[in-house]
Amino acid sequence: MADNLTELIDGPRQFLKDGVQLMNRCTKPDKREFIQVTQAVSIGFLIMGFIGFFVKLIHIPINNIIV
Repeated sequence: MADNLTELIDGPRQFLKDGVQLMNRCTKPDKREFIQVTQAVSIGFLIMGFIGFFVKLIHIPINNIIV
């Protein structure tokens, strides 16, 4: 019975230990790194927006022809 209890508790304990190690390794990004990440995300949003716009632009005339 004691072995089952320790096995049951061991999983969450290891998870918490790994989580604490991860939080200790993480650092807050400096200004330069933050700006780089922000620019990369912005460019990705713009590219995905243009792709969606052009797909919609192409499908509107095709949909009108079909209907």
